[in-house]
Amino acid sequence: MRRRDEIIMEYGTYMLAFFVSYIASLAGLYYISGIVLILEAAYLYVHLAREMQNLTELRALFTLAWVGGQGLACLKLSKLQSDWSYITWLCFFLIYIGFGIGYEWGRKYSLDEVKEIGKDEGKARRLFVCIVGLCVISLVCFTIEAVLLGFIPLFSDKPHAYSYFHISGVHYFTISCILIPAITILYLKTGSVSGMKKKCILAAANVTAAAIPFLCVSRFQLLFAVGFAVVTYLMVNRKMRLRTMVLIVLALLPVYVVLTVFRHHDVAYLNGIFEMKFEKMPIFITQPYMYVANNFENFNCMVVQLSKHTWGVRMLFPVFALTGLKFVFPALTASPVFLTKPELTTLTMFYDAYYDFGIVGVFLFAVLLGAAAKWMMRVVKKSDNPVSYLFYGQMAIYLGLAFFTTWFSNATTWFWLILTGMMYLYVGYDKNKKKDEKK
Repeated sequence: MRRRDEIIMEYGTYMLAFFVSYIASLAGLYYISGIVLILEAAYLYVHLAREMQNLTELRALFTLAWVGGQGLACLKLSKLQSDWSYITWLCFFLIYIGFGIGYEWGRKYSLDEVKEIGKDEGKARRLFVCIVGLCVISLVCFTIEAVLLGFIPLFSDKPHAYSYFHISGVHYFTISCILIPAITILYLKTGSVSGMKKKCILAAANVTAAAIPFLCVSRFQLLFAVGFAVVTYLMVNRKMRLRTMVLIVLALLPVYVVLTVFRHHDVAYLNGIFEMKFEKMPIFITQPYMYVANNFENFNCMVVQLSKHTWGVRMLFPVFALTGLKFVFPALTASPVFLTKPELTTLTMFYDAYYDFGIVGVFLFAVLLGAAAKWMMRVVKKSDNPVSYLFYGQMAIYLGLAFFTTWFSNATTWFWLILTGMMYLYVGYDKNKKKDEKK
């Protein structure tokens, strides 16, 4: 169990850094404001990851993403950015504190309790079935969308073609192929690959998992597939070298650039949107910076402009989408989105929580997220079902990109979680155990 003095030290340094950042921002010292939070995020991540000997420790990832992302936003490198409301600052502070409260509550486990995945040919066979099934379903659904919509985004000459490549209900299955690389890692850990036929099928499935996001010109889906696989590998093996991770990132950079080109986003177009104060800022710095920082600006826009809360309607969007109610009652999803610029539509994880319930909403949602992350840690440490790592991997991605989008108000997130739950039941089903329970 973690000592109380360690927890007090972590929160104490965060509170001090946050206070210094806030005062510096009020004084117009934006570089100091941002750098203080970035350094604090890096310190806390290293401390928490080292303590648990786990690079993908969930609170460490959330800290790096949330506190570090806020630090980047505090640098104010774009003309689109403005001084934040005191309510915005209060929300950002309470979000981190709330997550910590939920995560630390009753936490009594250690890293040594993690169960190792052993060889189990029965579970391996079922994982293989999941891989093949996802591959076939994704290919079929991608083909249906391409035929009915009449184009493939990669070969389309219109901007934002990927946004229109979507048939309601079908697209969820199309992009589910991004789960395949992570499942493949679990399969290789659980069973043995014998026979050229099986190796070819695995290779084809993983090529499909990369090809469909590429054809859809979706950088996020491709990065999600790789990031999800890396997190799963680290949890299963915990032996990946830093050099290997760096090589993976470097290998993805040219793919990222190519997809940007095929989106018809040239440097002049992007610079015109981002409105950087330093106009000669290299685009490979500008683009990732704005994809992090502007989400916090959009949150502040909402805080300043929102006239009334929606009391749960926005956070229930997955229910409306997956049940089809959004087509029956379109007014349920008609609330405006407050943005610094129409082209910059990404939001933080907590945007909808404030939209629905204000300051209380973001705090309680953060507490629930922290508790869910802690519960996920316990599940993956005690379960002998390899699919539990898929739940953990998704949670790690969502927390590691907490600045990016309203994950848990997103129907796709819940679709993947439901799909993972079905695979969990299928792979973990033990016929002999069921018979013993009936006796």
